[in-house]
Amino acid sequence: MVTQAGFGNHKWAMAVDVDKCTGCQACVLACQVENNIPLNTQDRFERNRSMAWIRVERYWEGEFPNVKARFIPIMCQHCENAPCEPVCPVFATYHNAEGLNVQVYNRCVGTRYCANGCPYIVRFFNYWEPVWPESLRNHLNPDVTIRSRGIMEKCSFCVHRIRRGVRKADSEGRALEDGEIRTACQDACPTDALVFGDLKDPNSKVSEMKKSDRYYTLLPALGTSPNVFYLAKVDEDREVAHAGAEGEHDDGH
Repeated sequence: MVTQAGFGNHKWAMAVDVDKCTGCQACVLACQVENNIPLNTQDRFERNRSMAWIRVERYWEGEFPNVKARFIPIMCQHCENAPCEPVCPVFATYHNAEGLNVQVYNRCVGTRYCANGCPYIVRFFNYWEPVWPESLRNHLNPDVTIRSRGIMEKCSFCVHRIRRGVRKADSEGRALEDGEIRTACQDACPTDALVFGDLKDPNSKVSEMKKSDRYYTLLPALGTSPNVFYLAKVDEDREVAHAGAEGEHDDGH
């Protein structure tokens, strides 16, 4: 159902080409800066309270001495059948008509039920009021709210960039062009391993990537129908790597 300009006309998704990922963590840093995510200190890591909306998991493939390091970026999967949504008692997280798993901060009461229900471990509880050094106060993104303690946070597909791009196209009386909207992690990736786009556009790059024989999703047996999908790693002989082909990986949890 269309309720406002552009709403319901898109289905946002992200493709991650694991074959291109070098594990450089540029996407992690870009997301941290773009979305005003609090700084992670050593104390927070030691207490298992660190926060990052996207992480790069490392796993190993092969037997010694022919062991290869593999990397896979993991963020909120924006599932169509998200297990985090039905457990929220205040409807702070829901799925909209554009394929986004939305997090409404001022509704959240911090029960953490959604984090317990998320099999991908991509939702984080903000334990402290965010504080930045004085030298970084002017570096905060004015397009993104600063969240207070006691709420859940997670990847939003840089929804502020999405809304800005849609409004700009509407104001100019034209259709949104493929690649016009780019997430912060996508902008920062030096190998173009991350591709964001509209699945409702059959000619978009993300739609074409979904047709690849290297396509897979994480934990497909759960039936969450994520809007983030992956292209499997390939070996030197261009055979699809086993971990990617089976849709499995060791995520360290």
